[in-house]
Amino acid sequence: MQELKVLLVDDEEEFVTTLAERLSLRGMVTRIATDGEQALRAVEADPPHVVVLDLMMPGIKGTEALRRIKAGHPTVQVILLTGHGSARDGIEGMKLGAFDYLMKPLRLEDLLEKLHEAGRLAHAAQGNS
Repeated sequence: MQELKVLLVDDEEEFVTTLAERLSLRGMVTRIATDGEQALRAVEADPPHVVVLDLMMPGIKGTEALRRIKAGHPTVQVILLTGHGSARDGIEGMKLGAFDYLMKPLRLEDLLEKLHEAGRLAHAAQGNS
C-alpha cells in the first residue's frame, strides 16, 4: 500500500501540529489546516486519502466542510472529531458521508486504527475510479 496521505483540520494549532508530528513518525504524510477554508483549499490542491476534521471551528463548520469535501472528492475518507459530548453531531456527520467519528479527548491508538481502516477504503475506491 502506498503512503497514507492525511489532512488534519482543527483550530487548536498546538493539538493539530503535535498530532501531525506523531503521525509522521508512523510513516504517514501529513498536512494541517486550522480552519474549514484552509482545509477545502488543501483538498483541492492535493487530495489526501483521509481528512481528520474537527466539527467545531470558526468560519466554515466541520459539517459544511464535510459536505463540500465529499461533493468534490467522494473517495476522500473523512473522520470527524467531536468534543463536548457532541455525539449527535458525529452521527449527523456519518449521514453526510463521514467514514467515522471520534470523541475528544482523542486516544492516538483509536485514531491510528481508524486511519488505517479509512486508508484501505480510500485506496480501494481510488483504484476503482
